Amino acid sequence: MAFRFEGSAAQYFVKRLGAVDFVNSILLFGASLLLSALPFVILLSSIANHRIDTDLSRHIGLNNEGADIVSQLFRASPAHSSTALVTALVVATAGTMSVAGSLQVIYEQVFGQPHRGWRDVLRFLTWVGVLFGVLVAESVISGPVRAAGGPVAGGLVTYAGTAGFFLWTMHFLLAGRVPLRRLVHAALLTALLWIGLELFSAVYFSGSVISDSRLYGPIGVVFSLLTWFIAIGAVIVLGAVGGATWDQRKAARESANRIIRPRA
Repeated sequence: MAFRFEGSAAQYFVKRLGAVDFVNSILLFGASLLLSALPFVILLSSIANHRIDTDLSRHIGLNNEGADIVSQLFRASPAHSSTALVTALVVATAGTMSVAGSLQVIYEQVFGQPHRGWRDVLRFLTWVGVLFGVLVAESVISGPVRAAGGPVAGGLVTYAGTAGFFLWTMHFLLAGRVPLRRLVHAALLTALLWIGLELFSAVYFSGSVISDSRLYGPIGVVFSLLTWFIAIGAVIVLGAVGGATWDQRKAARESANRIIRPRA
């Protein structure tokens, strides 16, 4: 049987990607993460008295050589000057709020909602605070979980935590305009793609970091980090669009079943 693109899930998926402007969205989102969220994570590590390169290398999946190269981008010990911390907090919060705004735009486009914009500034601040707490908690519990249960248990915890966080993020940034049940599939797919990105990163990014470092010196590592942040943007957009497509097709099937079901 020939595949019909018209009216198919594939058509809906491609249409949603076009509405989001997929390529430009992930490029801008990746750049925003590099320029805004990275200082936020550095600040987090400083407050937690914990070096950023350890967590960053673990998330990217770098081997020892790659992790050593990334560590050269950061100081051996964080500065705890109150003025520096306050300045970093202001800059990081403003930048991360911009990331929250970008996320809101993406989800509004995917789920067909009008843009609310900066009138949700308190909502963005709250999201930044929750993100801060999630990163602290993840940094604290990830080691013991993997030590106790191995990589499988660590992966399951990461999947559950990621799905829960993105489910809440979508519902919260959309201001409850989309029912929670319509967001479940998007959260599950986003978490699955996140795990896939971690597995891919463990294979690809060590070689990329080492190669870029040899070609361009320590600054070359920034190119690999930017690629990783763009990949995060792709995970978020594809997860949301895939979930919206899944939900739309499920609703269409249920509607068709109700129409053709004979009356008793």
